[in-house]
Amino acid sequence: MADRTLEALGLAEAPREHPLSYPGMWPRDSGLLDGDRLLPLDRLVHPERVPVLAVGSNACPGQLRHKMATAGLRSPVPMTRARVTGVEVGVSAHVSPMGYMSASPFRSPDTVRELFVTWFDAGQLAVVDASEGVPLPGGHYLRVWLPASEVRIELADGTVLPGAYGYVNRRGVLLDGSGSPRPHLRDQRALLTELLLQSRGLRELFGYTAREFSRRARADPVLCEAGTRLFAEEKLVTASGFEELA
Repeated sequence: MADRTLEALGLAEAPREHPLSYPGMWPRDSGLLDGDRLLPLDRLVHPERVPVLAVGSNACPGQLRHKMATAGLRSPVPMTRARVTGVEVGVSAHVSPMGYMSASPFRSPDTVRELFVTWFDAGQLAVVDASEGVPLPGGHYLRVWLPASEVRIELADGTVLPGAYGYVNRRGVLLDGSGSPRPHLRDQRALLTELLLQSRGLRELFGYTAREFSRRARADPVLCEAGTRLFAEEKLVTASGFEELA
């Protein structure tokens, strides 16, 4: 029998512990995250659970395992690979105290992406909501319902979901040099290097390298807030287009 542990599958590393690995490794296909293992799924739709579209590290089994273990939860999490139309993955307009620049969706009607739907029970949903700052007035994310009229989510068997929740950054997403939302690079080092090269103010706060940026961000939440304000001051932020759904 094949070894289905996260370690054997190369999915164990959690960006919360290794920030420059963000968004972490995603599975090749749907699976059931059960503790330290990713098992085959017996079905793709789980109506007894809450569907949440993952665009960043919530699609990384190692990250999900870390979040659940920290909260003392051991119940399995179904993860369903999906073909998603209407969403692009952008860069959240805040500096995470975890030491990375996290992802957030923005409206992009013609974009088709392979993403994951995570199916949470009530306890798991509360843990992930808390990790995204949803319950806090000043938290970084809102959890909003993305209806099929806005975001089409098609599973491997052809099922189209009526919608799913998504975590949308309260501050919006970063712009690129052309005035369009900046797509999130799966290479965190490359992303941080680009951002530092483009902003003298960011270099003054976080240093000249991706490693230094990450180290300083993890050490100082106040500095993270200063970096977040800097993005707005330098007019590098735009709306995601999903705010009206909140």
